[in-house]
Amino acid sequence: MTADAKATVTEPDMSAAADALAVGNAALSRACSHAVGMGDDHQCFLYDLAHTASAMRICDSLLGWGALGGAEARLACGFIADVLGEFHSRLFAREAQWGLEPGALDAARDFVAAYRDPAYLATLAGLDAPSHLDEDFELVAETFRRFGEDKIAPAAEHIHRGDTDIPEDIIGGLAELGCFGLSVPEEYGGFASGSESDYLGMVIATEELSRASLGAGGSLITRPEILTRALERGGTEEQKKHWFPRIATGEVMVAVAVTEPDYGSDVANLVVSASPTEGGWLISGTKTWCTFAGRADVLMLLARTDPDRRKAHRGLSLFIVAKPQAAGHSFQFTGERGGTIEGQAIATLGYRGMHSFEIAFDDWFVPAANLIGGDDGIGQGFYLQMAGFENGRLQTAARAVGVMQAAYDEARSYAEERKVFGHPIAAYQLTQAKLGRMAAIIAAARQYSYEVARMMARGEGALKASMIKAYVCKAAEWVTREAQQIHGGFGFAEEYTVSRLFVDARVLSIFEGADETLCLKVIARRLQTQKA
Repeated sequence: MTADAKATVTEPDMSAAADALAVGNAALSRACSHAVGMGDDHQCFLYDLAHTASAMRICDSLLGWGALGGAEARLACGFIADVLGEFHSRLFAREAQWGLEPGALDAARDFVAAYRDPAYLATLAGLDAPSHLDEDFELVAETFRRFGEDKIAPAAEHIHRGDTDIPEDIIGGLAELGCFGLSVPEEYGGFASGSESDYLGMVIATEELSRASLGAGGSLITRPEILTRALERGGTEEQKKHWFPRIATGEVMVAVAVTEPDYGSDVANLVVSASPTEGGWLISGTKTWCTFAGRADVLMLLARTDPDRRKAHRGLSLFIVAKPQAAGHSFQFTGERGGTIEGQAIATLGYRGMHSFEIAFDDWFVPAANLIGGDDGIGQGFYLQMAGFENGRLQTAARAVGVMQAAYDEARSYAEERKVFGHPIAAYQLTQAKLGRMAAIIAAARQYSYEVARMMARGEGALKASMIKAYVCKAAEWVTREAQQIHGGFGFAEEYTVSRLFVDARVLSIFEGADETLCLKVIARRLQTQKA
């Protein structure tokens, strides 16, 4: 870009951003009112509404952040303009479906024209904004970033290409850093103090580990977190004293067994049964997509304790199911009482290392002490596992930010080194605009993940966690795709890290709540009962 071209670029204006965003929010509010009472006959509209609202909430959070400095303002204006532009594209020729008049966003047109302009986006490429974290959290970020660079990243490509197990030195190293105890209360041997630092520290650690590898880093701490939250919500004191210290030290590694072959997000209709027997329960049936189930010492398992299927989610209970560790892609064990558990890893195109298993249980015995909540936990399993998954969605958003940051770093580096037609790729406007949009998306997603973490610490933000998960995971697909595209043919070669990041990103919109289910059954439903 020439010096003259740079001189014509509009300077950031957060006042103009607020005015343009007010136009978008007014239209969104009317659309939400229009959506009241709509059901499955309007799924396409409700899906778009959910994604639009999710992106707009991120924009709202940027108004304060953008006032903190010049780089922040530039990135915020770029992101807000991009979201309003996407909102307009969803509306065009469909205004009646949204309950809006043509031109509902016209008052924001000048702002979008200025800050979605390729020349403006190009100025964002390579722009770094301060995190505005305090020293303690900067240390958390630096510690896990260094561990990711030193221990995880060097092994990531081998794990991915060979679909091998995560090395024990990575698991042991994270245990030494206290990674598995971040959500375990201090009184039980963990590091959680009951303040916002618990959630924020988890988000920061997850992003940095995911930056090194999604499968071999960022996802290792999610499953202990899910079980910890469920135990915290409904476990007995004896269960907390027994399990929390073991989870915190990494002595007990956790997997989650909820999904079944015929029931994914439709949790209420699960059929895996837990039948009472002397001293406990017998588990029978099949679970699938149980990530890390081979290496794990325990499974957090949701099972039907009431055989009356009409009870739906009220007939489900949550168990801690102990099993031996297993290496590789399959396992089969026989219990002391004769029951069996058998697992087979599902071949996947990415997100390798942890292995996702289909597991068959045949009268596998679980002691009564392992029913979370004891007798009071019977029929409460759905609610307890949802308590665990709420923060899991925020963590998944943080994982997406880490993957996007890694892809952006790879794309920038390659674009600066690779020459085409006599010039580095980074010198071309199209490349600069792509990198600029990536930078704005990543910065906005990161800042909003911090804000949602603070909300979750206050007992709020469950809807916002779903919203950031929906937006950021889908955005990660675009960021990693364009990072791969910047690499040209080499982006399709496994020897380049960006190819792994691309296939890993694809899983983010599927697990911890599939994108469509999350948008239709959680976000859109809430938007229909409250103002956007």
